[in-house]
Amino acid sequence: MIEKYLSVSCGLITQKVIEKSKFITTSRHVESEEEARAFIAEISKKYSDATHNCYAYIPDIQGNIPRFSDDGEPQGTAGMPMLEVLKNKNLVQTAVVVTRYFGGVKLGAGGLVRAYSGCVAENVETAQKALYETCAELEISCGYSSVDAAERYFNENSVDILNTEYADEVVFKVAVRKKGKESFDKELINRLNGNVKIIFKREYFFPFKV
Repeated sequence: MIEKYLSVSCGLITQKVIEKSKFITTSRHVESEEEARAFIAEISKKYSDATHNCYAYIPDIQGNIPRFSDDGEPQGTAGMPMLEVLKNKNLVQTAVVVTRYFGGVKLGAGGLVRAYSGCVAENVETAQKALYETCAELEISCGYSSVDAAERYFNENSVDILNTEYADEVVFKVAVRKKGKESFDKELINRLNGNVKIIFKREYFFPFKV
């Protein structure tokens, strides 16, 4: 069973010119093959006047269903090298499109492989990424006098606060790593001198920043 995986968390567009050809690389987090195909269609429409819109994606967290396309470039010079970058970076649920506006200078097979793989490597290296890990979603209730101590503890442990409600008590909805839940609970109770109520709600994959 997969406990965690790495993916880009925000879309990123990067550009570079190689031998007079303009390359535009767009990456995005996707959670299904349908999302990946919709993303590719969107980019292909946006750059419909481009010479090529080559793509690669791995929509499954187990690395299944990898797909790629050379979109008219010589076979094996674009899509597959792009896919290999995603695999080498251990990125899943990630799709990338490299758009090329031909500048009149042919790059040759080796040059195309270097261009497309290099564009993807630079893009995903720069893109914001997240480690999707099994989280425990908790509902934490405490009195107003304990709020500052609770928030300091959250900050110290890089806890993601999903929601905060203010009523008779302050109720935080937070996501913590499942594997550290027991020690998290114990220390929070200690910090707040027992004046806190912690309710486990559910668990799921959550994008913790890396």
